[in-house]
Amino acid sequence: MSFHCLVTLIILASLPLAETVDAAPFATAARMNSAPLLDGSVAGDEAWIGLTAITGFRQIEPDEGKAATQKTEVFLGFTEDTLYVGVICHDKDPSGIIVSDSRRDSSLADTDSFQFIVDGLYDHQNGLVFGTNPAGIEYDAQVTKEGTASFGAGGGQFNLNWDTSWQVKASVSEIGWQAEFAIPFKSLRYGSGRSQTWGMNFQRNIRRNNEIAFWAPLSRQHNLYRVSEAGQVEGLEPPHQRSLTVTPYGLGKSSEGGTFNSETDYEVGFDLKYLLTSSLTLDVSYNTDFAQVEVDEFQVNLDRFSLFLPEQRPFFLENAGIFSVGIDKQAELFFSRRIGIGPGGVQTPIDGGVRLSGKVGQDTNIGLLQMRSEAVRGVAPENDYTVARVSREFGNRSNIGVIIVNREGDGSVIGDDDDDYNRTYGIDGQWGINENLILSGFVAKTDTPGLASRDHAFRLAGNYNSEKWLFRGDYSQVAENFNPEVGFLSRTDYKQLTLFGLRRIRPENLWGLHEIRPHIAYRGFWSFDGLWQTGFLHVDSHWEWESGFEIHTGVNFLHEGVVAPFDIVSGVTVEPGSYDDRELAFVLWTDPSAPLYFRLDLKHGGLFGGDRTQLVPTVKYRIGETFSTELSWIHNDVDLDGGDFRVGVGRLRLTYSFTPKMSLQALVQYNERDDLLSTNLRFAWLTSADTGLYLVYNEVDDRDGFVKPRKEFIIKFSHILDVL
Repeated sequence: MSFHCLVTLIILASLPLAETVDAAPFATAARMNSAPLLDGSVAGDEAWIGLTAITGFRQIEPDEGKAATQKTEVFLGFTEDTLYVGVICHDKDPSGIIVSDSRRDSSLADTDSFQFIVDGLYDHQNGLVFGTNPAGIEYDAQVTKEGTASFGAGGGQFNLNWDTSWQVKASVSEIGWQAEFAIPFKSLRYGSGRSQTWGMNFQRNIRRNNEIAFWAPLSRQHNLYRVSEAGQVEGLEPPHQRSLTVTPYGLGKSSEGGTFNSETDYEVGFDLKYLLTSSLTLDVSYNTDFAQVEVDEFQVNLDRFSLFLPEQRPFFLENAGIFSVGIDKQAELFFSRRIGIGPGGVQTPIDGGVRLSGKVGQDTNIGLLQMRSEAVRGVAPENDYTVARVSREFGNRSNIGVIIVNREGDGSVIGDDDDDYNRTYGIDGQWGINENLILSGFVAKTDTPGLASRDHAFRLAGNYNSEKWLFRGDYSQVAENFNPEVGFLSRTDYKQLTLFGLRRIRPENLWGLHEIRPHIAYRGFWSFDGLWQTGFLHVDSHWEWESGFEIHTGVNFLHEGVVAPFDIVSGVTVEPGSYDDRELAFVLWTDPSAPLYFRLDLKHGGLFGGDRTQLVPTVKYRIGETFSTELSWIHNDVDLDGGDFRVGVGRLRLTYSFTPKMSLQALVQYNERDDLLSTNLRFAWLTSADTGLYLVYNEVDDRDGFVKPRKEFIIKFSHILDVL
């Protein structure tokens, strides 16, 4: 029996029975006689009088199942056009409240915070998240398929880049801290009917205790995105409405250096959002621009396969989970970053596009996207991009769907418009066996002129997640001619097997430890002719203390089968051969909620038959919730038969928040190997969601002279207009 079969049998034999949690609670929302004064004071506002408080929060950390250490009261009310949520977070020691950031959408994990999820469609799989902290930040996000996997993995997605219009105010007093949320119904998605029942759950973090508590009880392996176990809220009467908003923008840009010596440009455009129904949205974009988006982070590539750079542009990130099919960061059937970026990273202007996304009926999701990018002479043709996606949801987190992705070029680069196209077809599905076990997979094919046969890809995967155990396994294939040009492939021509097993242990009283997570993982790649391309066996244990201090101690066993020589860096070649190496891995970090935070990642061992030491120190420091800084350095010292080299990337982030809606951010990066310095400065004054005034300064200075120095200044203003 092979090693892989033996491991699979051991995992299957050790699967425990499904574990259950308490029944979901229910509450009733009430119509309010008047709208509250939005000042962050629930206790002193008569508008909240008469509403029944939602209480009874229970911990999942640190003491699972026990009552929360501090009382939390939540009030739900509504008027004709707005949902109101009020919360009183009682605290016997208000001086111990921790507030770590005041920027919009900054993390709520390292601060005292309150957040909730709204399943307005009541489909038990998808929802919208709203949250704040005692500084009164606006935090909103979108969850699809319970966020069960990262973007592109064919599972669910947590999309923090989703933004909508709403308000929140918070205050701190002798009883603790309070917050008032005002969320227009037109910013939510819900079903039809006058009186409705929604799924909702509420989460409170008390950071000094590392405490996480929920209204609807959850097992320790789950989080707020577990929509299927949310509580029920009855009595809601949202309006049957349609909404039309237009967000025009004006932009001025002045640049010096780079490919063009100097240029000044002025642009205008707009985004339009029309709610066809309360659950189906039409988005239109003209002269689409993303000047306010932060630049990409520098990465270090010590391999022969493509790096993945995540999408950051807001238009493509909204409802991105609907279009997500494939293997995360490895084989994604649709990768929106291909739109507007040509060969070699050349930007191609986007004329605009339309997107129709949302739900039809109770269980059917649809997504239609059409975009056009302009031609860049000799580099990229004018392209039309079309994506069509339909999926049907069933009970217990199950679904099935299809996707079609099409690129149609004008032939200006290849000289033949009849053959300037690429198409991808895919079918995917997910089957929830019980509360803990999910099976999923996809099968796909591409159509590319000149590439016939062997153009398929597929994946079968299983995921078992209980309080104590986590098991994953999958098998996938990507044939040599599989070519999703509007997707992402890190490599082609391979068969892959992945296995993972983890045990969660919460000691009663051992050295102040909160949880120990020993685990083992294996990932192997083989070409279709049998060559063992890559092997990665990881044996590790995570040691988490109640204070927030954490250590990871592991060892990796590596294999690389190299067929053709490649340059790992300029002047250093890795020759063909079979390489087997080992390395030690160590990770340490201190309490992330403390004003001073330190993290160290260390790897030491073999690489392509030589030696590699990787050291990644990170230091974060903050002053209250207004100023924060992060400094990191990625250092690689490599000794190979073909030569020795060092690769280093430095990164400095600085952020100052004048208010929760006004901030100044700086990102300075340095690439040691290329002697490349990059600076990105952004001032943002937000009016609603992610709209407002942006001032952006970019500078790239290549001291080796391979890239021409470039300076760029951008001013952009956008504003949401409620037309209907």
